[in-house]
Amino acid sequence: MKTSFAKPGLPTTGIVVVSANAGSKLSATASKLNKKTGGALTRAIKASNFEGKKGQSLNVMAPAGTRLDRVMVVGLGKADEVTELEMQKLGGRIYAGTKQGIKGTVAIAVDAVKDVKMSAGDIAAEIAYGAQLRSYRFDKYKTKQKPKDKPKLKSITLHCTGFAKARKNYTRLGKIANGVFFTRDLVSEPSNVIYPDTLAKQAKSLEKLGVKVQILGEAQMRRLGMGALLGVGQGSIRESKMVVMQWQGGPKSRGKEAQPVAFVGKGVTFDTGGISIKPSAGMEDMKWDMGGAGAVIGLMKALAGRKAKANVVGVVGLVENMPGGNAQRPGDIVTSMSGQTIEVLNTDAEGRLVLADALHYTNNRFKPKFMVNLATLTGAIIVSLGSHHAGLFSNNDQLSERLTKAGTEVEEKLWRLPLDEAYDKMINSQAADMQNIGGRGAGSITAAQFLQRFVGKTPWAHLDIAGVTWSKTDAPTVPKGGTAFGVRLLDRLVANHYEKS
Repeated sequence: MKTSFAKPGLPTTGIVVVSANAGSKLSATASKLNKKTGGALTRAIKASNFEGKKGQSLNVMAPAGTRLDRVMVVGLGKADEVTELEMQKLGGRIYAGTKQGIKGTVAIAVDAVKDVKMSAGDIAAEIAYGAQLRSYRFDKYKTKQKPKDKPKLKSITLHCTGFAKARKNYTRLGKIANGVFFTRDLVSEPSNVIYPDTLAKQAKSLEKLGVKVQILGEAQMRRLGMGALLGVGQGSIRESKMVVMQWQGGPKSRGKEAQPVAFVGKGVTFDTGGISIKPSAGMEDMKWDMGGAGAVIGLMKALAGRKAKANVVGVVGLVENMPGGNAQRPGDIVTSMSGQTIEVLNTDAEGRLVLADALHYTNNRFKPKFMVNLATLTGAIIVSLGSHHAGLFSNNDQLSERLTKAGTEVEEKLWRLPLDEAYDKMINSQAADMQNIGGRGAGSITAAQFLQRFVGKTPWAHLDIAGVTWSKTDAPTVPKGGTAFGVRLLDRLVANHYEKS
């Protein structure tokens, strides 16, 4: 979808979007259009329950005195409700409400709002960003779609004062959207298309944006002693991979200022559960068990695309967890890169084994300011938090607070759960240094305790995104399907605290 910005004005044909504040108070442009139509907008408002509240909209079809197809009046709500996030949601709703417009174009009139700090240009950029996020579709394998089922909207034009600033702001936001779309594509692809080698190649494509990408194969990982990660993939004919991505947009020196921040992703491209095989019902969903890796790859695209002034490392461990003659068995003991041994009691608790080596490798090689890992790690987190929050576990209060705030700002919400010595004891093993499960209770917490054993004293946070990586319903800026949860959150974290001007 093409997005453009122009000076204030309204076209004479097609679909036009105007706004109203709480109390049905029309914006300046809406008032002019109302006069031009002989009061058609106010009559329609009086005949409806539209009150200008946020989330409300009203359509006036083919208003008299014009050649317009439709006028869509959208509610902004109260002044304190005109925020970046709400304007993004508004953009998503506008897209959803106009995507089947016959002419394929929409003009949005954006006026300044009294008592709101955001300028008309700022508001326009956020609306455009929200519309872009909502426009995502994954339909590349549908060969018999009827034209009426495809969106007709090809372009939107936002008319506002300060349109040059709006265009500049949207250029930056659009790069973040590109990262979100990249992640959604990767998560949506079937596992016969995305597997460790092909996912690594997708990450390799970021080199054209200036990201340095290194791909480790099994022989290299074996020499490094990554027995935990390699054990997960040994039952598959697909070779396991680790991808290391580096973006150096910050200081080039060797001091603390140049110390990178690091993001680590679980990339199980398909998870059968291995020998501890999952029930067949719903197993098709396990194509998105690489959602953590997908988010890290998309984040690196977003950061590089907008030329973030930060040094960032992204590391993803890529495996396929399959049963087979060479598959890892329950009861096997593996040695991780850290030298710690792990008794594998359940081969379906495999993501933590992948992350154990990925976290230790990242920490040992790059000595980052902090590490944040993302993983569709446990079904237990879905029982705890459903699909509305991701689980947050951390050894550092400041990092937790910054992550939580960033998540609230982009509506990728986190809820912190405890880490404690009592939970840690639950994964002690009689035969090895630890076991990979801790029993029936506190499954998400014991998984986090397991990961903590591989991060040392480095500030670290674990995001369990099992409940938020895929959505079965539409939201204003997130159509159903792959959500790319984590890309916007971590981009905001970097922007808020770790970029050097």
